[in-house]
Amino acid sequence: MAVESRFVVIRHGVEAKTFMDKKSADEYDKMLDMADNLVNVFAKSPIELSDSASEELSIYLAQHRDDVLVALLAKKPTKKSPVKKAAKKSAENKADPTPAKLGEAS
Repeated sequence: MAVESRFVVIRHGVEAKTFMDKKSADEYDKMLDMADNLVNVFAKSPIELSDSASEELSIYLAQHRDDVLVALLAKKPTKKSPVKKAAKKSAENKADPTPAKLGEAS
């Protein structure tokens, strides 16, 4: 007989999601905490949002917190890897350097 450990995130008495490892469950729970905090911020905003829009937006922002922090200048953007830069440069070199003129037949 096999024994499995499962980690269940429960929010407001409802099972939200089940994970196989504690780290993923903790990260998801933290994301939901951030979303709850954002809903409270939106509630104080002069902009009227429906409950569903407020919830969806808060979850989206919490899921993309790194991008939000970069946008708010609270975090520096991560540098692109040299491999991606080299691939982009290679693709640019392969492209035709002389664009076709409008109305010209190819």
